[in-house]
Amino acid sequence: MIDLSGKKFVASYSGGKDSILAVHRAIKAGLVPIGLITTYNSDADRSWFHGMSEELLQSVSDSLRIPLKLIQTTGDSYAENFEAALMEAKAAGAEVCIFGDIDIEGHFDWCLKRCENTGLEAWFPLRDEPRKAVVYEFLDAGFSAVIKIVDTARVSDSFLGKTLTKDVVDEIERGGADICGENGEYHTFVYDGPLFSSSVKFIASPPIQRDSYLMIDLALE
Repeated sequence: MIDLSGKKFVASYSGGKDSILAVHRAIKAGLVPIGLITTYNSDADRSWFHGMSEELLQSVSDSLRIPLKLIQTTGDSYAENFEAALMEAKAAGAEVCIFGDIDIEGHFDWCLKRCENTGLEAWFPLRDEPRKAVVYEFLDAGFSAVIKIVDTARVSDSFLGKTLTKDVVDEIERGGADICGENGEYHTFVYDGPLFSSSVKFIASPPIQRDSYLMIDLALE
């Protein structure tokens, strides 16, 4: 592993398990967090992909004691606005951007290009590791997460709202889906764990169906 100890980093943060585990590993490796950046769908008033409210994301930021920057963007200006946020982070002292991607080459290429264009070093702490090992490490570290979104074309709707455990992810795998949800089979919200100063308390809405995706909206208690 390359030695980045002591360098300041900003993390691409989705609210899900892989992005939190990447931050956890970076801190354990001696890097210093100065910010989280989250892309926010300005049309839907929720974060891209994981569909989280600003209030919920800010509550996690407060518990982690890492400042949050929301990237308000539409799909058309997504890359441009992401790079603008990276430039702000660089001006604040960031040298590295951390990503939670595991093994999808298109994701690596996109992230590397954003960092190349802004002069930051991209680091993928989970890159090319076995997906089962990644999700098990997340759970063994003591993090807590709820399954917030499932693609019902690939994962049973019975998993929606469940707390992530080894039994749950093993059952997902036995059903033929990726155990880590790396292809978007399911998305999580991480609300507690070793980086958190306190657990984020939330309540869930009734299930919402959008195309093949079934989701719950989460609000602070």
